[in-house]
Amino acid sequence: MARLSADLEQAFLMGADSPVTGAVLTQQQVTLADILQLAGERTFGFLLVVLSLPSALPIPAPGYSTPFGIVLLILGVQLMLGATAPWLPPRLLARTMPRSHAQNILRRALPWLRRIELISRPRLRLICTSRGGRLLLGAAVSLMAISMILPIPGTNTLPAMGIFITGFGLLDDDGLISLAGLVVCLMGLAVTTSILVALMWGGSSLLDLLKGAI
Repeated sequence: MARLSADLEQAFLMGADSPVTGAVLTQQQVTLADILQLAGERTFGFLLVVLSLPSALPIPAPGYSTPFGIVLLILGVQLMLGATAPWLPPRLLARTMPRSHAQNILRRALPWLRRIELISRPRLRLICTSRGGRLLLGAAVSLMAISMILPIPGTNTLPAMGIFITGFGLLDDDGLISLAGLVVCLMGLAVTTSILVALMWGGSSLLDLLKGAI
């Protein structure tokens, strides 16, 4: 099976047939159904990686965290429930993104994708394939997706990075990479919690409150 970076580059940047599905993505608007078609056998991991990309990049594309976060929340819950293939409402599948935006995001993302692909391989597979492992991964993805949905600055990028890395582990059944994703998810949870506490307590961060308690 071709690498994710090669599939995305060929489908979005070269305007060529995907080696997985033969789909040609040359239209001006790309739908979520088009992206799902590209996934082939890698649907869950593929979707987690692709949908978290716009918010996970060091220079995120604005406007996608909330709608993509909703889709990621649906995927995370399905992972928790033990689904083997994702299901998405037709209305979400019909949601579009300008092809030019997808190309810009992908150009920035390809170097990161290729770096991870160099070290990704099947290992600690139970984390990605067992019922308990997928329950844990799904719970982490769901929490980070909720953080992405929040229209609050600072609650999007790190949680999206956690989903991105976790999803990449699912792509190759690489439990070690998924564990790294869980660590980033915990960091994202801490940041989001700190921001929410700061908003609730009039600007005092979680760290300030903990210092005061000590």
